Amino acid sequence: MKFLKIFGISMSILFVILAIALIAVVINHKKQLKIEAREYLQPGRMVEVNGKKFHVYVEGEGDLTLVFMSGHGTNNPTLDFKPLWTRMVEDYRIAVVERSGYGWSEPSNSPRDIDTLLEETRQALNLAGVKSTYVLVPHSMSGLEAIYWTQKYPHEVKAIIGLDPCIPETYDILPEPEKGQLYAMYVISRTGLSRFMDDSEVENIFPLMKAEDLTEEEKQEYLATFYRSAFSKDMLREVNYLKENAETVADNAVPINTPMFFFISDGQEASVDGWKGTLVDYLAEISDGVYTQLATDHYLHYDKSEVIAEQSKAFLESIE
Repeated sequence: MKFLKIFGISMSILFVILAIALIAVVINHKKQLKIEAREYLQPGRMVEVNGKKFHVYVEGEGDLTLVFMSGHGTNNPTLDFKPLWTRMVEDYRIAVVERSGYGWSEPSNSPRDIDTLLEETRQALNLAGVKSTYVLVPHSMSGLEAIYWTQKYPHEVKAIIGLDPCIPETYDILPEPEKGQLYAMYVISRTGLSRFMDDSEVENIFPLMKAEDLTEEEKQEYLATFYRSAFSKDMLREVNYLKENAETVADNAVPINTPMFFFISDGQEASVDGWKGTLVDYLAEISDGVYTQLATDHYLHYDKSEVIAEQSKAFLESIE
């Protein structure tokens, strides 16, 4: 009994110490967020959509506007796409729309169904002064939104350049997201425990941190955005709508008259059985549908940006 009493006291003391340490971590996290908010200001325009501010980054000139659309959980789309858009901006106008809860965009409580996502994106572009016609450049999950955009407003979309884009059929082969793991990461992010990652772990989680296209300041800015908005509630709620959104797109006709060029990574093919075949089969229905497979991972616009830019320009010239 004496041993159990000592053990209980020891555990209580340990719990108090851990609680105090966690409180100190949270306080420091809140302090750092305020400092980072003053130091790293949004590079683009803030526009109000549905009562929330959205960040739209625009650069360059040209008759065509390339709209970059991020995949699920990309905490800073503007910097995430920089290795690619810097190689396109001399020939085209580029625009990066950050969905609510992403990058510098404010979080919202709006539903994450595909109609809401699309209309928010369109309105944000319009308020930022970016008019159609667009070339959509979706990565991963936003492939659904790009296809749906073409289905609803075909006159606004000249072409789709997909970066390992999701289509309705990919959700038949993609594994279900581990919601428990996502919520655990949400807690870790919001308490500030993520600030204790060492450099090697940071580079492992964010391969972009090794890219030469970002300055050292931009890399710190990228991390600051991660500490602020990673695993936002909007991102978590998007997972609940994935199947529903895929079904909505599947219920509409395949936009066969919209030219599409898909860049498919062999890394995604290795992790998701049937990934390439599903995308290739979809393109077979498109009148002008082509693809290239690249030896890289799912974030293929990091280390294959030069190849993607070169082949995308040739593709766009061919459909003019």
